[in-house]
Amino acid sequence: METTTKNMKKIYSDLPLIVYAAYGDGKIRVWQRSWDGGLKHVRLATIPRSGSYVRNYIARKDKMVKHMGPITSLAINVADDILYSASVDKTVKVWRISDLKCMETIQAHSDPINAIIVSDDGFLYTASDDATVRVWRRNFCRGDQLPHSLTVTLPAKYSPVKALTLTPDGGVLYGGCTDGYIHYWLKSWVSGQLQYGGALQGHTHAVMGLGNVGKYVVSGSADSTSRVWSREQDGQHSCLAVLVGHRGPIRCVTAFSGRASSGDETAEDYNNNNNENGCTICTGSLDGVVKVWRVTSAVNNNNNSNNLYSTPSGCDYFEL
Repeated sequence: METTTKNMKKIYSDLPLIVYAAYGDGKIRVWQRSWDGGLKHVRLATIPRSGSYVRNYIARKDKMVKHMGPITSLAINVADDILYSASVDKTVKVWRISDLKCMETIQAHSDPINAIIVSDDGFLYTASDDATVRVWRRNFCRGDQLPHSLTVTLPAKYSPVKALTLTPDGGVLYGGCTDGYIHYWLKSWVSGQLQYGGALQGHTHAVMGLGNVGKYVVSGSADSTSRVWSREQDGQHSCLAVLVGHRGPIRCVTAFSGRASSGDETAEDYNNNNNENGCTICTGSLDGVVKVWRVTSAVNNNNNSNNLYSTPSGCDYFEL
């Protein structure tokens, strides 16, 4: 994959062998992974397509196709054949994956949009510098139009929201903010509405990335640390670990059950819904390094370990 990494803003991959990369020029480039003679990436297309952009420019509809600023986030709804892109131009664009056509432009926020995610039931969540998270519903209708309507606006205590993550069941929504707080909202299983649940405190600078797996929530911050939070059955959260090792702000995080590459993982590591055996975390930082961490909920009693530090607060520090 030959590209300028400084211009690349976001990478998303949720389809076999296909990677979507968002760039500062307001375009999305589609890459296909190949294992022929080693790992390679071949560029398949650029969104918007040049022909579509020219036609809409002539028709004075160019603002409906190309983002007018850098793209900050991508999300995909495979079931509905939709790719979403968000930008500092305050809009979200809806692309049909099958032909890469722009179906809709959502005037989503009054300030730049920093993060978007899509739930399994098709709701779109957008986070912005206007200190709100908004939830959008896709309205089904005939023809090419796929209009989205705003269902609710969630205030984040006057702090710009930089990151989002949603539990797989859609029950808890987390928003990471510039004040270092992680606000969360709980879904009422009676009304279906999101209600404010509280905030996680620990980071000293902006929360730039969020992820979750099972009962664990992972946050990455501009304070160069990543925190692992455990969500308990009563809805309360506790800080399980603080990951120290990066020399720059952490821009993105992801988490998954099981081990990343060791050969001794078992089926239970991957199938345990509560992830009692812990999780594997990947963190990407502006220091140019990606780190992989293994975090377990059990206390490590190995006195010969040099990468585990117990603290009076009950958190464990892992340092590479």
